[in-house]
Amino acid sequence: MKTVRLPTGETVPALGLGTWMIGDDPRKRADEIAALRRGLDLGMTLIDTAEMYGEGASEQLVGEAIAGRRDEVFLVSKVYPHNASKTGTVAACERSLKRLGTDRLDLYLLHWRGKYPLAETVAAFETLKAAGKIRHWGVSNLDVTDMKELVGVPDGGGVAVNQVLYNLSRRGIEWDLLPWMQQRGVPVMAYSPVEQAKLLNDRRLAALAAEHGVSVAQLALAFVLDRDGMIAIPKAGRAAHVEDNVGALDIVITDELRAALDKLFPPPRRATSLEMI
Repeated sequence: MKTVRLPTGETVPALGLGTWMIGDDPRKRADEIAALRRGLDLGMTLIDTAEMYGEGASEQLVGEAIAGRRDEVFLVSKVYPHNASKTGTVAACERSLKRLGTDRLDLYLLHWRGKYPLAETVAAFETLKAAGKIRHWGVSNLDVTDMKELVGVPDGGGVAVNQVLYNLSRRGIEWDLLPWMQQRGVPVMAYSPVEQAKLLNDRRLAALAAEHGVSVAQLALAFVLDRDGMIAIPKAGRAAHVEDNVGALDIVITDELRAALDKLFPPPRRATSLEMI
């Protein structure tokens, strides 16, 4: 398993497991739990969830999936912006811990920026760290301007990760945010790395993948994983999808292949607003 180094020096898997829209349908529950457990077997031990996902349903499913295997997992969850006050963040974390059936999170993120000052949310994160409730904290959906503000508040330099939308068809962060993060050694966690499966239906990408003897998902993920300091968290609701995704780690993005991908999905030519789904 390829790994990415956090600012503290700890390493985490570069390819993890996303759980957005997992846990919503009881008919899929057994397959989704099996998929997460298969991912752990294959070394994809970073699991990302959030209190927003199914209003806690995803966290409950993750808790069931990792029962008896908690120490194998680098567990990530997120706080809603409207809960991100100093006291609200602490209370939200406690609720997430209860749903997940654990006493700690390895990484706790502000899901996106809301009405509460960043300094207030960071203070809450530091309180949770001191109490042993979380080990690291980070943010999600913050653009480079937000990140510059963040590192300027008290303890803001302790940010461990910024989770943002990034894939072949959403490359805007390459202009400014990604270089800024890389220069500071703070990883980017890419959500929707296959654009909620939309890239799987791209005929041009399918033809290129077939030419190289790989699946479309593997090629799309390999593009993301090729970036320095990048963690990808694709959703996989079935074990077969997880097994296919892990094959992305074996793909080498050569100069020729990168040029072909750039032709299909050109890199940004100017600064753009941060995209979100």
